Amino acid sequence: MTISDDDDLTRLKEIGRIVANTLEAMGKAIEPGMTTSELDQIGRKLLEAAGARSAPELAYDFPGATCISVNEEIAHGIPGERRIARGDLVNIDVSAEKNGFFADTGASFAVPPVARTIERLCRNGRRAMWTGLQQVGAGRPIAGIGQAIGTFARKNGYSLVRNLASHGVGLSLHEEPTEIATWPDRSERRIMTDGLVFTVEPFLSMGAEWAENGDDPWTLYSSPEAPTVQYEHTVVATRHGPLIVTMAG
Repeated sequence: MTISDDDDLTRLKEIGRIVANTLEAMGKAIEPGMTTSELDQIGRKLLEAAGARSAPELAYDFPGATCISVNEEIAHGIPGERRIARGDLVNIDVSAEKNGFFADTGASFAVPPVARTIERLCRNGRRAMWTGLQQVGAGRPIAGIGQAIGTFARKNGYSLVRNLASHGVGLSLHEEPTEIATWPDRSERRIMTDGLVFTVEPFLSMGAEWAENGDDPWTLYSSPEAPTVQYEHTVVATRHGPLIVTMAG
């Protein structure tokens, strides 16, 4: 969507804050021994208490309020009976709707004790996302996002998953502009317009370059199998640069 007035922005900020607060609380609630279903229920209760509805359920009939992916799972993991263990890498993706507006955010959490390589991966996953966000602004090329993230990944010895892209969001969970690469894409010619709303969500990995389907219709796995993190914000392109709406507070 494109923000057309202050009312649009107010509503987008409201749902952005809701998903951000939910993600933050779920991350803090992670404990070894709990199931991903139990973690999902925490998210569901927080969304409902804020008057929001799970976007994956609403848009795609996803079997969970949030997507929770563990270790080899890197996206769209179904909450269930899998128990979180010490040393696991847990990705939580929270998207929701309120008053007709959608926002989307996500982050990866390492469960202590954590190897130094995984600590570094998580730290650099956030840095990769922020590197992309710094390229956002009205009149700037969309391709700049993937180019900047690609340079960062290469310099720091990481790969990028190249079939999980950023996307437009706002009036639905996925909308135009579709397939915004978070890796270098020479065919990308689009320009960010003032008020354009979309996500920036690189998947930074220690070797994976692709997301493969598994045994269920949803869960995606790293290929080749390797530790992979995802960090995501919903952002508005403005004449003054990026306006991030999925900040907790």
